[in-house]
Amino acid sequence: MGLPKYPQRYYGDYSLITKGGYAINKAFGFLIISSIIAAAFTGKISTLTADTMSAAAAGVTRVFGLIGILTLWLGVAKIAERSGLLRLFTKVLQPFLSLLFPSIPKGHPAMGSILMNFSANLFGFGSAATPFGLKAMQELQSLNRSENASEAMCTFLAINTSSLTLIPSTIIALRVNAHSANPAEIVGPMIIATLVSTFVAVNADILCRFHSRKRGLN
Repeated sequence: MGLPKYPQRYYGDYSLITKGGYAINKAFGFLIISSIIAAAFTGKISTLTADTMSAAAAGVTRVFGLIGILTLWLGVAKIAERSGLLRLFTKVLQPFLSLLFPSIPKGHPAMGSILMNFSANLFGFGSAATPFGLKAMQELQSLNRSENASEAMCTFLAINTSSLTLIPSTIIALRVNAHSANPAEIVGPMIIATLVSTFVAVNADILCRFHSRKRGLN
């Protein structure tokens, strides 16, 4: 038997995202203009210009330094995907995540996207996790009959934000680029920190869900 078919509905309102982008642009614009004005009044225009050029050059150097390392990790992620490693983790995590998302029907594509997103975050593949996260939200919205975010969407957002990570590849890459003596020494503390953050996020989500049901908000 094949997987059950569900209507491919998508409700997208990007107005809040657009407004948020405008707000960030205004904030950065204000900082830039105010810094130029402050430098003009204090007679430090030359210092501002030199520091700006230096920071721009350092940014370009840092980006190019990350290309090789991130390419390596993305290649590892692709190998893990094609070899079935991510699919294996998906099968292992499915019973646990099914408890957190009881409203998602069995076999629905939303669960597959959630599992792939969680598995990618587990290995620190943030770039690979983002498309799965967007797809998961789209699939979850297809199950949502309200204009408000559903319980499953809130749970997914909490888990995705706390993001349990076993191998923080991006941070390791940054530390390598900064010539750290031991770039991987953060793996242990990172596992503990993200484990605690995920535990807190999941429990907070459960409490909020219980509270909203008690008040009849869902």
